[in-house]
Amino acid sequence: QVQLVESGGGLVQPGGSLRLSCAASRTIFSKSAMGWYRQAPGKERELVAQVTSGGSTNYADSVKGRFTISRDSAVNTVYLQMNSLKPEDTAVYYCKATYFIYQYWGQGTQVTVSS
Repeated sequence: QVQLVESGGGLVQPGGSLRLSCAASRTIFSKSAMGWYRQAPGKERELVAQVTSGGSTNYADSVKGRFTISRDSAVNTVYLQMNSLKPEDTAVYYCKATYFIYQYWGQGTQVTVSS
């Protein structure tokens, strides 16, 4: 069974930082593109950042220069380092693995940016 387990969300003040982690099943991680998505109340889920199995990355314009996605194959984990957080970054953040034609989602972790 494929599992994605996210952690690292929480409450942070504007300008602060958080690091999200997503641990994936070993069987799929090395061949999967890994992505972080987010969904704010009343809005559609959107791509935040993605890293391919080869290490190429892409980011939503709204987070470029503030967020960094990375992956560590030794521990089958993808990270999202979020700096200079803004209130508009408040959302539930989801990890996604794309393994050939299959897509797997984590359960989501809440990120709230507020003073």
